[in-house]
Amino acid sequence: MRTTPLATPRMGASSGEILSLFRDVPDGLTKSDVVRLTGLSRTTVNQRLEGLLTAGLVIPGPGEAKTRGRPAGQFVVNRDRGVLLVADIGATALRTALCDLGGRVRIERATWADVTAGPETVLRIVEKLFTEILHDAGQTPDAVLGVGLDVPGPVDFATGRVVSPPIMTGWHGFDIPGWFRPQYDCPVLVDKDVNAMAYGEQRLRHPDVPHLLMVKIGTGVGTGLIADGRVHRGADGAAGDIGHIQVMAEGVAEPPVCRCGNSGCLESYAGGWALVRDLRAAGREVTTVDDAVRLIRGGDPVAVRLARRAARILGGALADTVNLFNPRVIAICGQLAHTDELLFAGIREIVYRRSLPLATRNLQIVRSDLDPRTGVLGLAQLLVDGLYSPERVQELIDRAMAQ
Repeated sequence: MRTTPLATPRMGASSGEILSLFRDVPDGLTKSDVVRLTGLSRTTVNQRLEGLLTAGLVIPGPGEAKTRGRPAGQFVVNRDRGVLLVADIGATALRTALCDLGGRVRIERATWADVTAGPETVLRIVEKLFTEILHDAGQTPDAVLGVGLDVPGPVDFATGRVVSPPIMTGWHGFDIPGWFRPQYDCPVLVDKDVNAMAYGEQRLRHPDVPHLLMVKIGTGVGTGLIADGRVHRGADGAAGDIGHIQVMAEGVAEPPVCRCGNSGCLESYAGGWALVRDLRAAGREVTTVDDAVRLIRGGDPVAVRLARRAARILGGALADTVNLFNPRVIAICGQLAHTDELLFAGIREIVYRRSLPLATRNLQIVRSDLDPRTGVLGLAQLLVDGLYSPERVQELIDRAMAQ
């Protein structure tokens, strides 16, 4: 049975605003539905739909007869009007995907890549994978309507440039959007990885939760904030970087040095790289974060002890964040989120004990079941929202009308 959104008059609604109505109703809307929902005249609705049809942004619904002139009946969003390319770049690996205009992944590729190798080395890998998945999908660069990338460092969202990243050697100020513009004539979005993950988690798993905190515990520790259903980046894009908050740990005479150059950062105790460091110091043969996770899951006593300490320290930092931000959901992803319940038990214990009762009354602390695709899915959702903005929709209509 088809459902429609609640009627909210939209006098003078743009083509983009009308298109947003169709996005909310996958089964489609009729012209009469649009008239009722917007309060616009049928003549105006016909004009708006004509532009959307000409641009290929909406099409007749399944089963509708293809006749000359304006098609009658239902219309749906044309999710095959073009494609999106996204790349989730982590500290040691990256994942690329080709998505339709509904944000659904059609083809994806993942590979190891060391972000410290620098932007040109890493972006060449991304570029190669983009070319491969476009070829596999039978598409050309002309079909790409948006490119999205996320990186494990602070990003000036307005320019898409990374700013003084602690672990991304050589990336400071690099023009990431400019790298892709010669190949793709479309917007290029760049964001912090956990921001994209937070948005994907909220839109796809908790759409009714306007306040959400995403925590990535992998090589490092990062957080993304969703406030009132939107990514909260702060004044300059630096919001949510709890990994480099200084913390106190019991029984530690001298705080460890963090990769950022400071001492005693949360990440220097609880990040995956810190666990690898401490396990190697204890005589364990580990090289990667995945090695550390295997030891923890296997019950190695040193690994379990270090993981429990990391969970308590993380819990303390998250308790402060809960008191400040009051999220309804804390979703956790990253390699260390897959250490069974050991990590979650420690985090929950400290958060519920140290946070205010009102802030934890309805709080859920969960593992993201979108992991490890959370980043690419979040990027796709961010790109779709940008693509369907009133300004971008009108640009596509004007371009189609001029042809």
